[in-house]
Amino acid sequence: MLDGDDVRAMRLSDSSPPAPLVEADIPQPQPGRDELLVRVHAAGVTSKELLWYPTTHGKNGETRRNAVPGHEFSGVIAAVGAETTGFAIGQEVYGMNDWFSDGAMAEYCITQTASVADKPGRLTHVEAASVPIGALTAWQGLFERARLRAGEQVLVHGGAGAVGIFAVQLARLHGARVTATASPRNHALVAQLGAEHVIDYRAVRFEDHVGNMDVVFDTVGGDTLRRSWGTLRPSGRMITIATEGESAAEARVKDAFFIVEPNHDQLTRIGDLLQTGDLRPVVDVVVSLSQASVAHAGDAPGRLGRGKVIVAIAAWVPDPLVGRQGRP
Repeated sequence: MLDGDDVRAMRLSDSSPPAPLVEADIPQPQPGRDELLVRVHAAGVTSKELLWYPTTHGKNGETRRNAVPGHEFSGVIAAVGAETTGFAIGQEVYGMNDWFSDGAMAEYCITQTASVADKPGRLTHVEAASVPIGALTAWQGLFERARLRAGEQVLVHGGAGAVGIFAVQLARLHGARVTATASPRNHALVAQLGAEHVIDYRAVRFEDHVGNMDVVFDTVGGDTLRRSWGTLRPSGRMITIATEGESAAEARVKDAFFIVEPNHDQLTRIGDLLQTGDLRPVVDVVVSLSQASVAHAGDAPGRLGRGKVIVAIAAWVPDPLVGRQGRP
């Protein structure tokens, strides 16, 4: 891939056709200072991302058009920006990029050095792309926000979801006792990941079966979040990533809400756990780049409602042009 060439991408459509994303050729991005150009092999689909503020607006508040979604990925470094250290062309990495930048539903994307880490060698690019947002969210929610301690009781809502699978595993690895909610078809999986008790949220009211929780990790929001406050012990901590928490009027909900941030050191520690097999990725289904619009609409065929839907963008073959880019 040479400077000036176009790359294939799926971008947000301005004309609102039946498909929310359309295929387009866009200019190949170029890395700036402390940035990396990544040849994307696989990217994760984040639910509702197409409706989020950073997808439709720039950092200055202006309307944003033709955004490329998909902000978690696995791939190979194709070029490094000026004065960038610690990374080399050909290095396999996984991670995130800025929500306001063009994402990884494209053959190449730009990311920051602080937002990626070495891809765990035992994982495929598809598996690695399923990790960054979910695992970082679980890590930051449990350890930075809730200050989880060994032996505490944790309730995870959406235990089979893209974040829930990692919240269950990380809480268990930290010595907590985990209860999770999930649909019946995913009960066995969530139990294998480390939940001692799995509740069918469709069949029973979870609050009738749990109480005195030290931490509730909510990925659902709405009525589930409202009913969860009563399950906490007086010293309990609520964590929620449900988007309505950002604009909530209730102080306790605003305090419980947070948005994940990229973190190189945390990705490295998560990668170590993935490499040893202590942490497990869960890929729901894999689709091609041309099917990214279907995946973002929630209609990827064969979905089981567990883990992450992944868009496979490139099979790994050596790129004869990558090494000719050098350092800008």
